[in-house]
Amino acid sequence: MILRLPFLSMHMSARAITVSLCLISMLVVALLSALHLGAYPLNISQIGQAVLGHAGGIQRMIVLDHRLPRILTAIGTGAAFGMAGSMFQTMLRNPLASPDVIGFSAGASCGALLAMILTGGFVLFGALIGGVVTALVVIGLAWKDGLHPYRLILVGIGASLTLSAGADLLMTKLDALTAAEMAKWLVGSLNARNWVDVQLIWVGLAILLPLALWLQFPLTRLSMADDIAYGLGVALSPMRLAITATAVALVALAVSVAGPLPFVAFVSGPISRRLVRQGKPALLQAAIVGALVTLLADMAARSVPLVHLPTGVFTAIIGAPVLMWLLLVQFKKGTL
Repeated sequence: MILRLPFLSMHMSARAITVSLCLISMLVVALLSALHLGAYPLNISQIGQAVLGHAGGIQRMIVLDHRLPRILTAIGTGAAFGMAGSMFQTMLRNPLASPDVIGFSAGASCGALLAMILTGGFVLFGALIGGVVTALVVIGLAWKDGLHPYRLILVGIGASLTLSAGADLLMTKLDALTAAEMAKWLVGSLNARNWVDVQLIWVGLAILLPLALWLQFPLTRLSMADDIAYGLGVALSPMRLAITATAVALVALAVSVAGPLPFVAFVSGPISRRLVRQGKPALLQAAIVGALVTLLADMAARSVPLVHLPTGVFTAIIGAPVLMWLLLVQFKKGTL
């Protein structure tokens, strides 16, 4: 089946369409469950009345000012991370090459933190600059007669550790209260999100999502060996630059509103490819998986009584077993 949109056309198999519909259904169920979850539980009728403006003031405040902005931010953030991770993993032909492993998320975090310290704002701009600079440095250090995926991963891991230490150093420049809040943000938190965050993440996605889907065609060719991709007419360096720039922008956008949620970008690509089984970059499915993982992790964070744990704690709990599984798979293949 060919899906035709005003800005592109996509070939989707029956399995890919079925998987997408199932994932969307699960996301809708999770969204409704997240709206119900909380110290003040609401049923479907009360939620609908609050959205339509027919409920009481307390119910409208709970749904429209607290729960719905947080949920929509979680979905948008997860979609951005999931798509960015799948783009990097496909381009570098390695499931371990996600932006949080190779340092791009850490770079965006440091940039956002530095912007907050210096200006008290401009978090998105700082995250974008931090992510771009980190990408340029990591790629430059890893380049030796071409860009070898495992060399990039090793350099990226080193950059990630260095930037994490730099973030800790920057934290010492903050007062105790601000440092405590920023510490939660650096783990990845969706607490106290508002409609400004919703507008930021979804406007950014409206711009970057069509571009990412348009790049899926050359990205499919880049998943092959370089000589085959070149023989098919793909301009390797320009396409890799465009894909890297788009993925870094997605990471910076997500980090600016929710912090560097660990492992969301890492797990979304392998899960979506395992579900679709079509040998192509499943960017749309990776975005939905990322949104679902992030929303479920945030629901788990909200469910813990008496304490307010950051969402990133639970995305790490989800992602760590996937990391171990991928490492075992790569080890059995003899690629490690």
